[in-house]
Amino acid sequence: MATKRMTSSFSDQVMSLVKHLRTDAPDCVASGVVDMSTGMLLSYETVENHPPEVLDLLAGATLDLFQGRTVVMIEDVFKERRGITSDNHFFQEILVNSENLTHLFVRLTEQQDVVAVVVCRKSVNVGMLFAQVRRVVREYSL
Repeated sequence: MATKRMTSSFSDQVMSLVKHLRTDAPDCVASGVVDMSTGMLLSYETVENHPPEVLDLLAGATLDLFQGRTVVMIEDVFKERRGITSDNHFFQEILVNSENLTHLFVRLTEQQDVVAVVVCRKSVNVGMLFAQVRRVVREYSL
């Protein structure tokens, strides 16, 4: 299966990642992939219909969470104090609980500007959510 992923297009890999996140993450109601370099939601699957403007806002919100002005300033201060010259980002995973849902945002290891997003029912076992999403994301080195 890994060979197929290596020979398929980036778009096919993204769609496959979204599908696997949607089916493998416990209590998952939606999954998607955001390209933070373009600010675009590349692909998504959901059990409900959502207005397009909400989906567009998801990409922007993801960008703000991981690379908002203040977040970048914090990273820059720590990099400077630690003598780090890497372009890698410190924030790799962010968990957000809303009133009814749990949202997990995971930055891909190989492509730091790509973030997988998984939305689950609030009753989800958070440990299992992290374990499953990390496993699926690790399989896809986009």
